[in-house]
Parts: sequence; C-alpha cells; structure tokens
Amino acid sequence: MDTFQMLLYGFLEAISIQNLLAALIGSVLGIIIGAIPGLGSALGVALLLPLTFGMDPVTGVIMLAAVYYGCMYGGAYSAILINIPGDSAAITTAFDGYPLTQKGKAGKALFTANLSSFVGGTIGIIALTFLGPLLADFGLAFGPAEVALVILLALCSVGWLLGESPSKGIAATVLGIILATVGVDIISGQARFAFGSENLLSGLALVPMVIGMFGFSQVLTMAATKLNVGKNTKKLTIKESIPNKKDIKRSIFPWVRSSTLSTFLGVLPGAGATTAGLLSYVLEKRIGKNKKEMGKGAIEGVAAAEAGNNAASVGAFVPLLSLGIPGSATTAILLGGLIMWGLDPGPLLFQSNPDFVWGLISSMYIGNILSLIAGLALIPILMKIILVPNSLMVPIITVVCIVGSYSVNNNMFDVWIMILAGVIAFILQSNNYPIAPLLLAFVLTPRLEMSARQALNISNGNLDIFVGSTISIVTLLLITFFIMAPLILNLFKSRKRDGEDMSSFKS
Repeated sequence: MDTFQMLLYGFLEAISIQNLLAALIGSVLGIIIGAIPGLGSALGVALLLPLTFGMDPVTGVIMLAAVYYGCMYGGAYSAILINIPGDSAAITTAFDGYPLTQKGKAGKALFTANLSSFVGGTIGIIALTFLGPLLADFGLAFGPAEVALVILLALCSVGWLLGESPSKGIAATVLGIILATVGVDIISGQARFAFGSENLLSGLALVPMVIGMFGFSQVLTMAATKLNVGKNTKKLTIKESIPNKKDIKRSIFPWVRSSTLSTFLGVLPGAGATTAGLLSYVLEKRIGKNKKEMGKGAIEGVAAAEAGNNAASVGAFVPLLSLGIPGSATTAILLGGLIMWGLDPGPLLFQSNPDFVWGLISSMYIGNILSLIAGLALIPILMKIILVPNSLMVPIITVVCIVGSYSVNNNMFDVWIMILAGVIAFILQSNNYPIAPLLLAFVLTPRLEMSARQALNISNGNLDIFVGSTISIVTLLLITFFIMAPLILNLFKSRKRDGEDMSSFKS
C-alpha cells in the first residue's frame, strides 16, 4: 500500500474512542507539565511511562507522544508571562515573548505561540509522514565530525548574531562555554573546575541555570526598577489578543523557515527541541525582515522559536521509528517504552507493526489540533497571571524559581546555582551583555565536546576526519564566513565613517 492508504489506515486506528481520549489527556497534561518550570517533556514522559504499560501499545505511545508535543506548547506560557521558560525548549520564546507582555501584548504573544506550535508541529508531521526514510538516511550522513562542525558553526555565529555588540556577544558565548565545562571529563573521567565539590562533579544543571537567568534575574530587575509586570495589561481583551493580518503576515516566513530547519535538526541524534529553537531564533535574527526588533518584542521571535521547537519534537520521531535511534532525550525514554512493549524500532517496524507506526503518525495530526484547542482555551485563564500586583508577583516568582530548581534533583545545591545564575544574568544585562549566547553555548558545548572527542577517537587523533566529507567542507567554509563577517562589516563601517568625515571636512 502507498503512503496515503497507510495514513488512512492509521486514521481509522487513531480515531477510536480510547485513542482520541489518550491524545486529549496527553495534550492537556503536556501543556500543564510544560508550563511548570523545572519539569519539561523528558521528566513528564518518564513519570507517565509506567502508567501506560497496562495500555495497548498504540494507545500508550499516542498518549506519551501527545505529552511530548504538548510540553512544547506549554513551555511558552511561563516564558511569555513571567519570563521563566517552563521547558528548556522555550528559552528563546522568552526573548521576545516577555517584552511583548511588558508592552501589554501578552495575549497576542500567547496566541502567536500556539499558532506557531501548531504550524511547526504540522509541518514536522507531514515530513515524518512522507519524508521519514529520506530524512533518516540524510541524518545518518552526519557522523561525529560533521555534528561537531555544525555545533561549532552555531557557536561561531550566535555570539554576534544575538548580541547588539559582537564583542559582548562573543564574551557571553565564551562564558557559556566555560560554565559548560564544569564537571567530570566525558572521556578521561577527570574532574574539571569542581574545586573539590561533589555537587559540581555532575556539572551545572541546565534547568536551574535557565530558571535563574530568566526568572530570578527578573525578580532582581523588578526589585531594582520597581517594574510592574501587569501595568500595561489591565485593558487586555480576547479580541485584542487575536493576531491581526499584519501579525500573521509577519509570522508566515518565520514559520516556514524555522519549521523546515528544525524538522531536519530533530532528525539529528542529540540535537533536540532546545537546540532547534535556539538555532531557529538565530536564523530569524540573521535574515528576518524585522531582525532589528528581535529581542525587543517582535512577533517573529515568538513565531520562530515556537515553530522550531515543535517541528523538532516531531522530527525526532523519524530516526526513532525508522532506525531505532532517539533524536532527543524524550524520544530516548520513548525508545525504552517501545522495547518494553515488545516492539523493535527500526526499518522493519513499518512492515512488522504497521498498525502501530501509522496509528501513531495519524494520531499526531489529531493530537496537534487538540493541543492547539486546549492551548487557546487556557489563554484567558493564564492571562490573569500578569494582572497580579507587583508586590505579590515577586514572591510568587521567587517561590516558583526555588521549587522549580529544587525539583530537578531534589538538591538544595541547585537552588544556590539558580540564585547565582540569576545574579550573574542581572549583572550582565545591566551592562548590556546578552544572555542568549551564553545559554546557547552552555547547551551546545557538551555536545560539541562529545562529538569532537568521538571523531578524534575514530580517526586515532587524525584531524583529516574534519575535512573528510562534503558536509564537513561546506560547514568549515560557513564557519570561516561567520568568523570573518564581523571583521569585514567593521572594516566597511570604518571606511564609510572615514568617507563621511572626509566629505564633511571638504565641505
């Protein structure tokens, strides 16, 4: 049977009462879990996995998949409303989502986030349906050397793409790399920058870092500037929150660009929705029509980030189902569940268990619609959060930060890391240093180190492995371009200034 026939067969499986109910419950739970700082999709799926073992495998995986992409929807709520990403994949959503809240456009930001999540998820599902095997084969072409170079490309570009000042952006990137190297060396097992502390041997946890740099730093900012979160939002109505034609027009190209890029990134093992959201934002910051507004409350920023992380979350199912290779931490947990259900993910899964594969794929179309409906239905309730007086908002955000940080490992040390990260972020932002390059470097550096070390082990230390493929050579050329671009731009600017000064002197 061809793809359309298999998809129709899958829909017949997906529209059963139990599977529809599983998709709805999973979507709602995913949105709630994603909106609570410190939880995230991996923890949500891990907690709910044991509850599905008594279900039919198709029903169980439909529910867990809905939790996964529901979390991508939910992470945007706290990121937009209180500047604390509910999930690490929503880090970049806060860059423009929270400034929109400060401008009295929280409802519009939330509507855009939900629509973007829906578009990104839909494009990802279509790719999973028709291009799954092809994308999986292309993803296999990326060995450790190619993955390392792609990550290096991101690190070389993000410092000056996300920062107003290239030098400050690069400085923030370097600080992120340094913080990411704390802990035990992944190859030799030697402790690095642990200073004798057992808590630092496992490195700095991402969730406390994110909560501190976005949430607790905001508490400090509110205390220092007497900022009232809800001061511009008391006249907010549902009608005003619905994006107008101009907003939709501004979002279309970010949706397409981010969804296309992130679907591919989701296929790559280890990339994940967090990396996809960050790189989607970088792309929009670089080539978007309104790139100068990015970071100041641009609809494009929310659209790019949310379309990106949702497309990647669905794209991660491509290598999981086609090759048995998880594309993210959450799909790694799902892989364990599939094995426990007696399934064998890989090329033969499409032949041996077509009801499972196509039932899951078809359910994603339905689940994505249910997530959109549930997400939009929650907006009127969640918008009331920003009307809470400043005197109550500060302690509430502080408690959320502490609980979210502590819940990761049930360790008070993570709370101290969160507070320290918040103080550092507050100091950096007060001096106009961008936080985005720091966090992107912190997320990507461990993957860069792992891939680079694997490549060198494969080649016995021969650096030729980094120029051994067309992908590597093209990536190296792009890295060279991004390193040289700031220097060339500064040279042109200085020559232009010199020319203007000469003209004014002659006149």
